[in-house]
Amino acid sequence: MNRKEIALNLEGVKAEIIYHYFESVKVKTFLLSFSKRRKVLSTLEGFKEVKFVGNHYNPPKLWDFVHKNKKEYEERIYSDLGINPKDIAMLFTGVDMDNICFKKGGFKDIQVCACVTAGVKSNAQRIGVDEAKSVEIREGVFESLGTVNIIVLLNSSLTEGAMARSIITITEAKTITFQDLDIRSSYNPRIQATGTGTDNIMVVSGFGKEITYVGGHAKMGEIMARAVSYAVREAILKQDKMK
Repeated sequence: MNRKEIALNLEGVKAEIIYHYFESVKVKTFLLSFSKRRKVLSTLEGFKEVKFVGNHYNPPKLWDFVHKNKKEYEERIYSDLGINPKDIAMLFTGVDMDNICFKKGGFKDIQVCACVTAGVKSNAQRIGVDEAKSVEIREGVFESLGTVNIIVLLNSSLTEGAMARSIITITEAKTITFQDLDIRSSYNPRIQATGTGTDNIMVVSGFGKEITYVGGHAKMGEIMARAVSYAVREAILKQDKMK
């Protein structure tokens, strides 16, 4: 197991990419470790208080196994990392973790950091227009694995309502980036995509001044959206080798 530390320079946060193996296949986990438990809202797991947050890369050789053995795979990954599943919130993707991108933003005592992986070639879609080609088959696992995973770290303490509202702000920021890059639907290239069918978000609250609103009229919303939009753009360009 090899580790590459990432210099995010955020108080109480350690960031690294861990290179390890599932059986004989190399896998990669982006891991954020916190000095004390943080409140997290994940579109996969809902609200949790955790010591770790992660984004895990499943390479193509493992896709069939993961589809059929999701729970076993996750348990073995957590065991390999030496982490209790109750202590971590994790996202999973088919995007190479070496292509993760970061963007920090701030205003006065507010700090935001977006950590993004993005692949859009396999299942970009215009939601509500494109027909759903994948069927949820096993405990939340979908057939397609192209995805945009967004983790947003905050130094401020967000109310649960503000964390929920963050999902709108982050999604809007992702979608305008798809528009700016003119990402087309994988199913109907004549129309513009709004995302992929398997995108996920995690919002990680901090311990600073409490914030109750993160919409576009709030400074936190503005900073969050700018960081996310930039990181999504860079992650798409890096993963899909777009110019």
